[in-house]
Parts: sequence; structure tokens; C-alpha cells
Amino acid sequence: MSPEPPAPLHLVVGDEALLVERAVSRAIATAREADPAVEVSHVAAGEITAGVLGELVSPSLFAESRVVVVDNGHDASAEVTTLLLDYAKAPSDGVTLVVVHRGPPKGGKGRRPAKGKETKPKGDALLEGLRSAGATEASAASLSDDQRADFVRTEVRQAGGKITGEALGLLMDAVGSDLRELAAAASQLASDSGGHVDADAVRRFHRGRAEVTGFAVAEKAITGDRPGALEELRWALETGVAHVLVADALADAVRTVARVSAAGRGDPYAMASALKMPPWKVRKAQGQARGWGAEGLTRAMGVVAGLNADVKGAAADPAYALEHAVELVVAARGSSRR
Repeated sequence: MSPEPPAPLHLVVGDEALLVERAVSRAIATAREADPAVEVSHVAAGEITAGVLGELVSPSLFAESRVVVVDNGHDASAEVTTLLLDYAKAPSDGVTLVVVHRGPPKGGKGRRPAKGKETKPKGDALLEGLRSAGATEASAASLSDDQRADFVRTEVRQAGGKITGEALGLLMDAVGSDLRELAAAASQLASDSGGHVDADAVRRFHRGRAEVTGFAVAEKAITGDRPGALEELRWALETGVAHVLVADALADAVRTVARVSAAGRGDPYAMASALKMPPWKVRKAQGQARGWGAEGLTRAMGVVAGLNADVKGAAADPAYALEHAVELVVAARGSSRR
């Protein structure tokens, strides 16, 4: 059976670069399934004129298929919006139009002039018009913490692996929110670990990264592992990790445990919304909170607050300030058990 012809109109909405690229690539791949010789063109909305658009979407003399990708659709002027929406009413055969649009402005529907008449923000008319025209829509919006966790699980699964909950938390703490880095790390970990991505695999893979060394110091300190924390700290400093990265990681660990501990016991999924944390982070902090008491956490909070100033110039020796802070945090945890 021959492949079905691609949809003539595609709308990619959002500003997450990796998701935008993937959505555009999927639209192009679908067109190529129908015609391997499809011609692909990119044009910014601000560069479109009637002549430019006419040339891009006119039927080819040689019956070649085309994909026209319009970038920055949110910047389309009223004239360009009219051109694109007029075209969308009667798309050319063999042409796939893909419009990339950042989406409506966050926190508002439109501008309200002095006379009180609401107008649509620039580009919104194009967004709504393409939706009304039946464009196939793909979301490329920024992801929440929970959505990023699902994204990582999916990336690992598509690479032929499976990731444990602890490993997922470690990876997201280590890499952060950048989807491109998360995707690359997930794929590499699945390959290197033979498909079983656990906490040890994440630690081995990320050893040497600045983001992880700060995290590794913090995790050892918050769980009371003094020798491990000092070893990680010394190794991090020897490899040139910025003092502020380690201090920030330690502060984040202490504050997270303090917030989760103060919230009391409960289901991580139920607590996540109130604490504004992903469930995996709540669950991890619940485990780390064992052995901590209110007095010890108060002392640790004071330590990391002072450390922030120390590593930014208040201390004569920031490396010593970090080591001393780690010792004090470990000791604060120990004092909680007495």
C-alpha cells in the first residue's frame, strides 16, 4: 500500500527548542514517506511577501512535493497573517506548510488600548486561524518537572532501556531542565548500561560533570556520610568545579529536606503539588529526612545561608569555607538523633 498523503497544514506551538525540532522533523519525515524526493524550504515569517510565499507554494512543473517551514510565526505581521490564512483556505496539492509559533503570551490574552477595546497580540490571529483551518497541531511547550520526568523515561525506553526511580531523580538533579541534555544522557545511559539504568550507572556516567559533583557532595552530606562528602568535595575542587556550584547544591539539598520534613509524612504525589516539587524529589527528600530533626535542620539552614556569602567573597578561603560547611551540616544531622 502506498503511504497516505501528508496533512497540508501543520502547526507547531511552543518554544522548547528540542520539541520544536522534533515536531518539524516528524512533519518532514511524513512528507518524505509519500515522496522521498520532497523539497524542504525554511523561511522566517518576517521575510514572507506575497511573491515569496507564491514561489514557495506554487505547484512544481515537475510535480515535486514540497515542505515549507515558516519559523517565528508569532512575529507575523497582519499582512503576512492574511497571506498565510488565505493560503490555508485552499492549500496547494503536494505542498505541506509547517508553521512554528511560540504560542500566546504567558499570563495574558491581549493588549487593551486606552479606549478599552481588546486587540489580539501580534501573531495570535495566525495561531487561531490555522487552528480553525484544521491544521495538525503539535505541542512544543516547556515541560513541567513531572513532564520532564516522563520525557526521560520515554527517551530511555525508546533507546531500549528502563530507568529506576532513584536513577531518574539523580539524572534530573544532575543535568537540570535542558531537554537536549536530558535526551542525550538518557540515550547514552541506556546504551552504556545494557538497558538497565540504575543509580550507580548515573553516577558513573556523570562523574566529572560540574553539576553532578556539587550534587554528589550535597547528597553525601545530607545523609550524614562525612568521609564520602569530603572526598567528593576535594575531588570536585581539584577538577575546577566552581565553589558557588557546590554551595548552591548543598543549600538546595538542605532546604528541600527542611520543606519536606516540615510538611510531614504523606504520599509524595499528593504532597508534590503543595510543595511545588516533582513527586520523585519529594520521595527522595523523605528518605533523606530520616535522622534529621527540627533543631538540626535549623542549624544546617544557618550554615548554608552563611556559606552563600562565604563563597562569593566574604571568606578568605572559599575552599576551606566549603569543607567547614560540609562538616557542620553532617554534625547538625548527627545532633538531631540525640
